Amino acid sequence: MPGSDAVKRTTLRSQIADALREEVIAGRLPAGRQFTVKEIAESYGVSATPVREALLDLCSQGLLDVELHKGYRVREFSYTDFLAMVEARRMMFEGMFRHAIERAVNGAGPEVLASVRRRADEAARAAGAGELDVLIGYDLRFWGEFAALVGNPYVSDFLARVRVQSWVFMVPLLRRVPDLSGRLWREHPEMVEALARRDAAEVMRLTLDYNDHALALIESLAGS
Repeated sequence: MPGSDAVKRTTLRSQIADALREEVIAGRLPAGRQFTVKEIAESYGVSATPVREALLDLCSQGLLDVELHKGYRVREFSYTDFLAMVEARRMMFEGMFRHAIERAVNGAGPEVLASVRRRADEAARAAGAGELDVLIGYDLRFWGEFAALVGNPYVSDFLARVRVQSWVFMVPLLRRVPDLSGRLWREHPEMVEALARRDAAEVMRLTLDYNDHALALIESLAGS
């Protein structure tokens, strides 16, 4: 089929980017880690081209830096960076997002709510059990679907990017805690119920509470 090679390469590029993003978020590719296109290509058993394209995608998402003549390096986020991320999320929610909250609430039809509720229940269960890796996956999907209700892809993309970067910073600190049970935010189901009730004020409160909880938790860990 004409163009099938290009489609395969694009799909492979996406798969590699997704896999590497998960490695970075989970801390298996830790901050400061250097690597080359060749190293990643050999690790995945693929050619250099889709790997190079995938790495550039991650650079555009702020997860990697290009080092001249050395390859790539996982970006190191500081505590100051994290504070700026939380502030940026709050500003987005309190600004443009606030104007669209009614649209988000009214856009939560039965099928959407069912999907978001599944993510919410799994995220809450993982948070309660302290299962960090499981929580991250469901948390990102939950907030991704929730942000999509706003109907503005630029808002959704911005929030997704900042949320991923926040997790990249938080994960190494969270892994130092022997037992995370009960310490992670798990109000996802309450958010879904507020959506179902068309309670815009409660949706906004819970959204901001998510930010406040993350900030308080990391402040306690950074100071310990």
